[in-house]
Amino acid sequence: MFNPAKIGPVTLRNRFIRSAAFEGMGKDNAPTDMLRDYHWSVAEGGVGMTTLAYAGICRSALSFKTQLWLRPEIVPALREITDGIHDRGARASIQIGHCGNMTHRSTAGETPVGASSGFNLYSPTFVRALTGDELRLLSRRFGDAVRTARDAGFDCVELHAGHGYLISQFLSPYTNHRRDEFGGSLDNRMRFMRMVMEQVMRAAGNDMGVLVKTNMRDGFKGGLEIDDCLTVARELEQLGAHALVLSGGFVSKAPMYVMRGSMPIHAMTHYMTQLWLKYGVRMAGKLMIPSVPYKPLYFLDDARRFRRELKLPLVYVGGVSRGKDAQKVIEEGFDFIQLGRALIKEPDFVNRLARDNAHDSGCTHVNYCIARMYSKEMACHCHLSDLPTAITRELERLEKDQRI
Repeated sequence: MFNPAKIGPVTLRNRFIRSAAFEGMGKDNAPTDMLRDYHWSVAEGGVGMTTLAYAGICRSALSFKTQLWLRPEIVPALREITDGIHDRGARASIQIGHCGNMTHRSTAGETPVGASSGFNLYSPTFVRALTGDELRLLSRRFGDAVRTARDAGFDCVELHAGHGYLISQFLSPYTNHRRDEFGGSLDNRMRFMRMVMEQVMRAAGNDMGVLVKTNMRDGFKGGLEIDDCLTVARELEQLGAHALVLSGGFVSKAPMYVMRGSMPIHAMTHYMTQLWLKYGVRMAGKLMIPSVPYKPLYFLDDARRFRRELKLPLVYVGGVSRGKDAQKVIEEGFDFIQLGRALIKEPDFVNRLARDNAHDSGCTHVNYCIARMYSKEMACHCHLSDLPTAITRELERLEKDQRI
């Protein structure tokens, strides 16, 4: 776990990577001191690399005002973050992507766009299908984002091609109903991904590492299953990706497939400011966000098949919060481990693990940190002393359910 390893041209001091779990710590789509301090603390806590999450490549890519919009104006603030990460011995990565239909006009500056026209009930919003010319422009914007990331001092970029965001919306038959060269067969549905990868790899050159987050399953009937996802992964390998992050799930259809467990609906709605949304989610939240049982290493069974069939470095993510789970992942042949909730609970989890390889972060996976990220900055409930009684009771009930 603590041996150095490479992602393309970039060497990490160990096999631990802070996953691109959305921090919700930006302001007006730019970095803040809070975002800087959190990633500095994770770097000081021992990871090989920390990843700034969910940076949009252009305005139409944005879902939240607390999300980064990767553009030249924020390079100086990002450079301060990456310099501090490097000073603490870690590498710096930034996840780049486009949300597709997971946004609203007020945030995106236009009608939300996607693989196909329609109505996204999850947002909710009408969606317009992108034209071929717009897709060519967007692919170039991905390349521009990589060059901006280099200017900001990042060692790697992580291209988001999963979870039901734009690239994933083209890959999945659930969201891609096109009849042109970007729809129909899986080979056609991969066309936009190929265009993006060509631009990303060209921009990365020989000095930046490129990871791609990709689904192993979409997580619901009618989405991509493992065989098609393996085809996508093989294509990414051929296109030159330096490493794949193996994930799964679809934010608009199977959100808890990504993280497992239950969404604390009362906690989630407590921080919402739009009354119609607050009470709508309280009434229908359990139907909109169904629970998926949590277990340690919940993606491992599927990930083993990818390990058998692919040669490039693979990053395991999903249910690693104890030392024994991290050790098992390495023993199974995976090159790196991404950590999310364990590092929200303990930013120094990796240093603690270096001192005691049986260390347990103590994360109870009740997902309070996820519930509040839609409205406020990411935080673990264990670090807060002023939670409302109703939220405390909800989390206690979910913790009890997890133990059962």
